[in-house]
Amino acid sequence: MDQKNRPRRLRSNPVLRKMVRETRMDKSSLIYPMFIIEGENIKEEISSMPGQYRYSIDRMGEKLEELSDTGVSSVMFFGIPEHKDEIGSMAYARDGIVQKAFEKAKKEYPDFYLIGDVCMCEYTSHGHCGILCGRDVDNDKTLEYLAKTAVSQVQAGADMVAPSDMMDGRVAAIRKALDQNGFLHTPVMAYSAKFASSFYGPFRDAADSAPAFGDRKTYQMDFHNRREAVKEALLDVGEGADIVMVKPAMAYADLICEIKESVNIPVAAYSVSGEYAMVKAAAQAGWIEEEKILCEMAVSAYRAGADIYITYFAKELAGCMDRGVIG
Repeated sequence: MDQKNRPRRLRSNPVLRKMVRETRMDKSSLIYPMFIIEGENIKEEISSMPGQYRYSIDRMGEKLEELSDTGVSSVMFFGIPEHKDEIGSMAYARDGIVQKAFEKAKKEYPDFYLIGDVCMCEYTSHGHCGILCGRDVDNDKTLEYLAKTAVSQVQAGADMVAPSDMMDGRVAAIRKALDQNGFLHTPVMAYSAKFASSFYGPFRDAADSAPAFGDRKTYQMDFHNRREAVKEALLDVGEGADIVMVKPAMAYADLICEIKESVNIPVAAYSVSGEYAMVKAAAQAGWIEEEKILCEMAVSAYRAGADIYITYFAKELAGCMDRGVIG
């Protein structure tokens, strides 16, 4: 057969396949989400996320050391307070659970890059992501509390803050508050295209953050919308975001790609709890090969344009990179 163009030529050898690989990954782009809970001597497995745990501050070092050994150096803390109230006061309290975690981690594990999730849902008694006015979240009133939360986290040792609430204008409010408090060089990673997704179920179990009534569809995005996702990202860039995020990752690769082409700053993708739980459940049933699936999911996010990948499989992916399975 007279065929000059044969794509298979570049697939004939493993060294060559890696040489011409279009999508490349690095451990430095991985962020591990970590749940910190009040109390002592706690390492409590999350039933809907096998292999993931809630750690008390005195035991969180076990996970940090485990991550460090694999080369993962960035973590995002989510706090689970003992006390919750209508205004989520422990989100911005000086002695709040994540504030104490940041202080200890910064002192004892200075090589880690520490990121704070800025939201109210884990801290409010009603489970919504802001301050209520009746049964609705008051957008503008919430901004003040989000800004206080961001500043308190950075004062405690956070290197970056990541607002996940989806209130209009929160990036601008947080940027202004950080600058006024002297934190001009602290980056903001905005959950810009965060969808009202069914993939979040296990996280709400892990963080005890399910809303007491209603849902979050008045502030999280409708998953039918593409142009709105781009608009949200561009608005956040205009307000001073340093990184924008798409959440979830697996079912939203089209939007990772489109937002990547629309902004001139890094794009993160969050592979959420439901994605993790599905892989674990199917693997435990013997229906899939866990390692191959988690690698393929990660590569798909990077291939779509993600520069940063937030994942509960961070340690496993780092190991795969070491062995040359991906990377």
